[in-house]
Amino acid sequence: MFFWSVFTNVLLPILVMFGFGWLIDRRSRLDLKSLVKLNIYLFVPAFIFVHVVDSNLSGAAAARIMGFTASIIASMFVLSAIVGRGMRYEAGHTRALQLATMFYNSGNYGIPLMSLAFPGLGELMQVFIVLTQNISTFTVGLALAASTHRSGWRLALPMLRQVSLWAVLSAIIVRVLHLPVQQVRWLWVPLHYISEGLVAFALITLGVQLSQTKVRQSLPRLGWALGLRLLIAPGIAAALVPIFGFKGQEATIMIVSSSFPTAVNTALIAHEFNADSQFAAAAVFYSTLLSMFTVTLLIAFLR
Repeated sequence: MFFWSVFTNVLLPILVMFGFGWLIDRRSRLDLKSLVKLNIYLFVPAFIFVHVVDSNLSGAAAARIMGFTASIIASMFVLSAIVGRGMRYEAGHTRALQLATMFYNSGNYGIPLMSLAFPGLGELMQVFIVLTQNISTFTVGLALAASTHRSGWRLALPMLRQVSLWAVLSAIIVRVLHLPVQQVRWLWVPLHYISEGLVAFALITLGVQLSQTKVRQSLPRLGWALGLRLLIAPGIAAALVPIFGFKGQEATIMIVSSSFPTAVNTALIAHEFNADSQFAAAAVFYSTLLSMFTVTLLIAFLR
């Protein structure tokens, strides 16, 4: 009964929301590229800016959360490289595996889940997880995806075009200089409204992404990606929690946050830079579906 309660109150609302996106796309065939651009260039940057500026977490607490998240990303990078070498994958296949395991859906999946499972503290901590994931995705992730056919300074060009990174920098400047940006109503009110719309819009976009994903892939290779992302990552998180000093509900939040499915952005990045995008998209699809059960079990167990 407790398992069913967790599923219906936390995971099922998310499933229903991206189900709407899936159904609408099946009927009307939406333009996924435009939806993704709105997410990446408008909703996510606004969410990051507003919540970082408004956050009452101390700098030390934020640094711990970001350091923990970066450690999970680094661990997945190493483990995926080991698997790729052991299975004798080509460079592009290994890069796709790393993208599928390192970067998880902390935004359009994690934010609504945390708001339902751990209202208040969960949402607040998730902001800095999203922040770290976005910085890592649009720097390290872009470099990994582009490394098969770009090198040197050309790797940095896509990073400089990412609005989320500029939103992070702007929010940090506002906090450090104590600028009263909230009083600039013509700017702050639109940003706040856009930020509030992220959850619904992002989940619908995820549904459209799942609807348009071609999921035929090698089962053993896909199994490695799913196992590392959904099972091994939270195990590593549980080992890291005491090292970073998280206790009680904070520890639970950090472990759960590491168990989320593959980020949608990884499939888009892989597609843009020809890094085995079909595999990355399949990892997004199957990890999202399986996470309905794995994340529910994890939350029930930790509670």
